[in-house]
Amino acid sequence: MLLRILLTALLFWPILAVQQPAFAQGHHAGYYYPPIGSEETYRARAAVMGDTSRRMRIGFVVAQTIAQQQLKYAPRFAIFAKGDEAEKMIILGLDEDSFATLYRARAVLAQMTASARASAFFRNLAVDDLFTFFDLVKMLGFTQITVSDGKTYAHRIELR
Repeated sequence: MLLRILLTALLFWPILAVQQPAFAQGHHAGYYYPPIGSEETYRARAAVMGDTSRRMRIGFVVAQTIAQQQLKYAPRFAIFAKGDEAEKMIILGLDEDSFATLYRARAVLAQMTASARASAFFRNLAVDDLFTFFDLVKMLGFTQITVSDGKTYAHRIELR
């Protein structure tokens, strides 16, 4: 009996292995971006603020979008809050250059860190030389960020 179970498991193992993706894709992959191809975890230096809410996360994304629309040039990326509690941030490159590689996407995220550090919010907390953009979004209650060029790759950052 045990031999039969083992043989059956070995027979179906390749089928089961093919059906399981390397990373949990969620329902946004294939709609907003290609399948997740890489993943990392960021251990935040900041804790989630006690009064965070879905409304606050959506408000943050709306403020970012409005700020981009007020620039004299086309936005380089789009930012979304998705998930039942708007806890998943998606950032997609909108031009052929800014997010052409994951390295360039990380450079844009580094620029977002510079902006966050220049904010009155970080200065008032006296963390402007310590916290990053990732810490800011963690404080707002986001649990992950997915970045993509919207064409060839998608990379997920889990915020812990």
